[in-house]
Formats: sequence, C-alpha cells, structure tokens
Amino acid sequence: MIKYNLICDKEHEFESWFSSSREFEKLKKKRLLECIYCNSKKIEKSIMSPMISNFNNLGSLESKLERDLFKEKQKLQQIRNYIEKNFEYVGKNFSKKVREIYYDKNNKKTIYGTTTSKEREELAEEGIELLSIPWVDKDN
Repeated sequence: MIKYNLICDKEHEFESWFSSSREFEKLKKKRLLECIYCNSKKIEKSIMSPMISNFNNLGSLESKLERDLFKEKQKLQQIRNYIEKNFEYVGKNFSKKVREIYYDKNNKKTIYGTTTSKEREELAEEGIELLSIPWVDKDN
C-alpha cells in the first residue's frame, strides 16, 4: 500500500491510499479519481515527504537526499539552459502563439512561456498538449 498527498485543479489537498503507484496511474488515466471536496476529476500528486522508519540512518538519508536533490536541480538547470538557447520566449502570449503554431501545420517553431490554469484547460480542450517544466532559478 502507498499513501499519496493529492491536489485537484481547484487546489484542494487530500490524502488517499493505493495498492501501488501503478494503480494510482491507472485510476487517474481512467478519470476514476475525484476530489473529496469538489468532485473534480483533475487530480495530481502533491508534494509529500518520505516515510522514514529507521531514525538511526537519518544522517546518511539526509546526505543522500541532498545529493539527489542537487543532481535533480542540475538536470533541471540543463533543461532550462537548453530551452533558453533553442526556443523563443513568448511570455504571457504563450496561449496565442502556441495556437498559431498548432493550427499552421507547416510551422515548426519552438516556443516557451507562461499560461494560466484556465488557458491551459482551454488548450487541452482543443487537443493542444503542453509540457510543464519546473523552472529553477539560475542563481539559487
């Protein structure tokens, strides 16, 4: 069994148990998960802390966690550098620009920018899939 902290698109947070992470993904894909507060079916995993059962190894666990986080941050920084070098930044005009590219099949332009939750939903309804990337600060 595994317990996940979940969050809906209206930012309600709650917990739920699953037989496995695969089971969670299967239920999510079939849209069988729903918010306990508002019945929204747009559910994501929320940030959660690992369960620690042996406190004797806490120091080594923290060191490993710090190393792993540092490695992940480096990967995210590499992704950010690649995007900034190879994509055009369109800022808050992202929704408009991505539609222009999507509906002009000959346009192979690559862009990045920001959207609101509402714009993201509208784009999804049109069949335009987006990828969100955690944007790490360069100087942090």
